[in-house]
Amino acid sequence: MAQPERTEKPTPKRRSKARREGRVARSADLSAAGALLGGLAALALQAPALLARTEAIVHDGLARSGRPGLVAEGAGLGALLAWSARSFAAAAAPVALGAAAGGLVAGVAQAGLRFSPKALRPSFERLNPGAGLKRLLGKRQLVELAKSLAKLAVVGGAGASALWAHASGLGALVGAPPGLLAGRIGSSVLSVAVRAGAALLALALLDYAWQRRLHERSLRMTKDEVKREARENDLSPELRGRIRRRQVEVSRRRMLAEVARADVVVVNPTHYAVALRYDGTRPAPEVVAKGADHLARRIREAAEEARVPVVHAPPLARALYRDVELGGLIPEELFHAVAEVLAFVFRTAGARRRVA
Repeated sequence: MAQPERTEKPTPKRRSKARREGRVARSADLSAAGALLGGLAALALQAPALLARTEAIVHDGLARSGRPGLVAEGAGLGALLAWSARSFAAAAAPVALGAAAGGLVAGVAQAGLRFSPKALRPSFERLNPGAGLKRLLGKRQLVELAKSLAKLAVVGGAGASALWAHASGLGALVGAPPGLLAGRIGSSVLSVAVRAGAALLALALLDYAWQRRLHERSLRMTKDEVKREARENDLSPELRGRIRRRQVEVSRRRMLAEVARADVVVVNPTHYAVALRYDGTRPAPEVVAKGADHLARRIREAAEEARVPVVHAPPLARALYRDVELGGLIPEELFHAVAEVLAFVFRTAGARRRVA
């Protein structure tokens, strides 16, 4: 059956819901460009101080390493290496902070300051090898490959052109004093990096425009969805609440009906109940029903009526109820515990059939 076309612009409610779920237009290239330019800006501002600090660290390090017996003393050599690492890290900290600030500003400019726990929740569907292969060979991945090749060509070309412009001047520095040589080389490297960063920023802005277009397309709605949302907005809060409660009850009945098709119900005797099914068509067992307190009791009753095995495993029941959404696959860290439960159930069922 053909899916209805999504031709309507998203409503403010749909945009707000997508934003709460962490679905916003975002370009990783723009964040990378912001981090690079932020780091380069900090490096340009801190270059004299960084050079002086590096010179002092090298001078002090050579003085410390000249102490007799340092190599023979393992602790002394370790302390020298630890001091060197701390000193260089402290010297480079402003540049790292500049890069972090640049990346943060670019990220906030795209998505704003909003924390979405749902966006951090793992999606176990992504563990499906078939779906992963389909994403890998999809049209979007081909577009991403083309973008990567374009970035490599443009950024590499910008850096190569800047390096070529300084090539003749670098040849004249043969025999120059170390201070002059370091300054000229540093200036050339910074110039190359700035050109490459500017090219990356230009590409990132284009990528952000493309991501916004894709995001807008993903938020489009069908005509029926727009009409349904308009009707819901016209209803009174009491009627909307009644409809929502009715939808929850229908959803619960449908979930309880799935218990009869489950392989096992894992319970924490009175508080939690989680029904699992594993038919081999999915990469891992699936949670087909779950509930706490009163709903857990109804799940246990439905399991007893359908003669579905009920296994008491309080820690596993709590973990499944807390960590796995309804219809989701169990996470890898629970594979072993669930496998033991299913093996026990299948083994018991086989023994009963042999006795019968």
